[in-house]
Amino acid sequence: MQRRTFIKHGSLALLTTATTTSWTMIPNSSDIYDVIIIGGSYSGLSAALSLGRARRKVLIIDANEPCNMRVPHSHNLLTHDGVPPHVLRTKARADVAKYTTVQFLDGRAEQLGGTDGNFAVRTSDGTEHRGRKLLLALGVRDELPQIKGLVECWGITAASCPFCHGYEVRDQRLVVIGNAPENAHYAKLIRNWSDRLTVCTNGPSSFDNEQLEALRKQGIAFVENPITEVLHEQGQVKALVFADGSRRDADTLFLRSDTTAPSSLTEKLGVERTEIGLLKVDPMQRTNVPGVFASGDCTTPMRALSAAFASGTMAGAAITHELLPV
Repeated sequence: MQRRTFIKHGSLALLTTATTTSWTMIPNSSDIYDVIIIGGSYSGLSAALSLGRARRKVLIIDANEPCNMRVPHSHNLLTHDGVPPHVLRTKARADVAKYTTVQFLDGRAEQLGGTDGNFAVRTSDGTEHRGRKLLLALGVRDELPQIKGLVECWGITAASCPFCHGYEVRDQRLVVIGNAPENAHYAKLIRNWSDRLTVCTNGPSSFDNEQLEALRKQGIAFVENPITEVLHEQGQVKALVFADGSRRDADTLFLRSDTTAPSSLTEKLGVERTEIGLLKVDPMQRTNVPGVFASGDCTTPMRALSAAFASGTMAGAAITHELLPV
């Protein structure tokens, strides 16, 4: 089994950690938020906007580590195509800050407790905050093959979504890295953007003969040698180096990274997960735990800003309905 490495900035929101130390919640008091949102990137901010406009008292806890912090430009987003992510996020945060019932806290959520109507969140500075509802906009963690130089290129000239990054590298020398059966289809998809395409399985191929023949028919080159290094200059891919000493020039890498939602907080709450490790939600972004909602990348394999915005808006509206008096 190939060794893999985790990328901490693997989400559209923040990554959070939890400790196992026991703690006691503060008693009920009037100092309670309607909603505490853990994760202040696009999905969390979208939810906060809806909730702020509904005049709900909201606390956003954010570690300021969005997954696309190294991505030069955002694409496939109407009216904002090509805008740098940090510009989008700064503007989004300013939009939300206009609503006086929404507050921001820079920090990490480390412990969760309580039940529907009385949740508590303890942050890294030791303070405790209480809310009637919780929204988990945790993002995801990317797990990449442990290849020297790959992490440094991730988000710059190594990516997973061709719809977000493919057009800008059209007709360039593209490489798909991956050996799972679904990568054969992934390679055919990437072929839309360039016929100068190579598939590198980073070891003996697991593709069947039918898949290999389909790749050959499309003129896709195929390399099974293990990759030892990605040569790059400040994240700009130049070439791949293989175990036998050979190399192949390249401009951009595409690979389907394994992604998981952070587990330390959600396990204690008992939030169910999907088969691929994401948080399981219904169409209203509700988890199986009463009062706990989730949105953004931690709930869907569709990692796109538009999807993050949409799920956050849905969560904000659904939470507002649940907060109505019985």
